Amino acid sequence: MNLLTDNPELYEQQFPDPDHVAARFVHDLVTRFGGKDKLLDIGCGTGRDAGYLARNGYQTAGLDSSTAMIEHARHHHEQVAFAVGDMRSFALGRAFDVITCLDSAFLYCHTNADLSAFLTRCREHLTPGGLLIAEMRNGAFFLGNTELLDGVRTRTVTWQGVDYTSRTTLWIDHAAQLLRRRRDWTWTGRAEPLVQRSAWRLLFPQEIRLLLDLAGFDVLALFDEPGPRTETPWTPDAELGGSLSGDRLHVVARLRPHH
Repeated sequence: MNLLTDNPELYEQQFPDPDHVAARFVHDLVTRFGGKDKLLDIGCGTGRDAGYLARNGYQTAGLDSSTAMIEHARHHHEQVAFAVGDMRSFALGRAFDVITCLDSAFLYCHTNADLSAFLTRCREHLTPGGLLIAEMRNGAFFLGNTELLDGVRTRTVTWQGVDYTSRTTLWIDHAAQLLRRRRDWTWTGRAEPLVQRSAWRLLFPQEIRLLLDLAGFDVLALFDEPGPRTETPWTPDAELGGSLSGDRLHVVARLRPHH
């Protein structure tokens, strides 16, 4: 059982985006870098980003490994073509102008083989010159910075009249180059905490440049500020930059035509 992915409405309650900042971030980057309107959102979750973009002129599709999330997305965003699939092996039989991979979905590729397989799938599903837009945690942030690793973070969200409390601990698995997470959920009526574990690959900016280059992409922009989940608010005319040491990393890459 995964409490959030099994309950998409609770997920959206836990991580609200009423102003569609993430989707508008994507649209602004597509506009800035000359992308077109056929878009695939990988790790689409509840479908709210793909749905927003579809309502604003995009021909969108979404892919997620969670059946519950995809069922929710299909019900709420009927104009989007959603599919259940593995980001390392999906085959949709069509090409897109833009592929997005937001909120660290990229980092569920834990090994180098996973990363290579995912980027190969992206390459096979993009038109020549197509864009890959990704947003993720930045491995460089954890070089000497323990801000997210110190202590337990507690958060309570109310859904359907029930208070759900999560206690989250993060730590680094240096050998595997992973950021690991343990989250304990408690709520009224449950005797023992629901313990859930997950992990994200930690990648450095230059590592991402190399992976994309080997996969046939040219990096057009690589920046930590601003973004949809940064302290500096995202605006359409934002200057892309920063020290590349912030918590979040954003990348825009173009598939080289001969690939």
